[in-house]
Amino acid sequence: MTHPLNPAVLTVEAVSRAYGARRAVVEADLTLEAGQITCLLGPSGSGKSTLLRLIAGLEPVDAGVIRAGEEILSRPGQTVAPERRGTGLVFQDYALFPHLTVLDNVRFGLTALPRDEQRARAMAALERVGLADRARDWPHALSGGEQQRVALARSLVREPAAILLDEPFSGLDAHLKAGVRDDLTAALRAEGAAVLIVTHDAAEALMIADRLVLMDAGRVIQSGEPAECFERPASLAAARLLGEVNALPVAVGRGAAETPWGTAPAPGLADGPAWLLLRPQDLTVGAEGPEAAVTTCRFGGRFSEIGADLGGQALHLHTPGVGPRPGETVRVRADLARACIVAE
Repeated sequence: MTHPLNPAVLTVEAVSRAYGARRAVVEADLTLEAGQITCLLGPSGSGKSTLLRLIAGLEPVDAGVIRAGEEILSRPGQTVAPERRGTGLVFQDYALFPHLTVLDNVRFGLTALPRDEQRARAMAALERVGLADRARDWPHALSGGEQQRVALARSLVREPAAILLDEPFSGLDAHLKAGVRDDLTAALRAEGAAVLIVTHDAAEALMIADRLVLMDAGRVIQSGEPAECFERPASLAAARLLGEVNALPVAVGRGAAETPWGTAPAPGLADGPAWLLLRPQDLTVGAEGPEAAVTTCRFGGRFSEIGADLGGQALHLHTPGVGPRPGETVRVRADLARACIVAE
């Protein structure tokens, strides 16, 4: 279903939250749009789950404002209750009631409606997540992925404008995760709601997000489309959140920087120290380029992962097939077109 709402379903503006002297969220901005999956990515302790709790109304804000359209949901001294926010929340542990059937779990929040309508809406929600045939089962009889879909159905049954999920795939076995993730994201997209998924898994976020929001030390450090964030990180911290990256110190002058592979453009950066960022896939062993001493080599099937020392700088690169042995000297070729230079 599609919600007849302004595309900007929910906005977070300069929101902060502290616990004593510890600032968990600092002046965070975020927008959730209808029909879009936003992934909030960050390491443990970065503030991402706290921000989700603030959006859900489970905690008050110390500063800033959270709005649904023009309605204020949170500001200092005012917090609209979670059940009145028009949001659905799926917890990391799914939070199903073990003494209730799947059907009764899903219709739990519909007690104000007539019983027949409760059942009809709950069955419709279960149908949307592909579990209508398990309505009479108990939660313990379901797999982890099925329990997750029940939790999602319980959220969908109230037809929320925004759906919030906290680490929804972290408790799943690795061999099941991809299939469950695909099923869940398909169900979420079919709803047309604004979706926020909190995760610490960069690969997962890159695959499922329409928009990424990167957090570190309580702050939003970058947001945008996944490819944009990956290819053009705003900082070294943002680059590292999305996977391994080689960071080499360089000096910027007149909009460019000298690197071991030649001059690289640095548009918009002030003169001074900076970082040259290259992903391991952007470096390989070649016939040209500066010499480096191989320190490690791990065969990965189609390619080898190589650790190398380039004038005292540690590099990690990929090369096709079987790589050189530790102790050998190789030439390292870089794809400077894929390089990114950020300020220190």
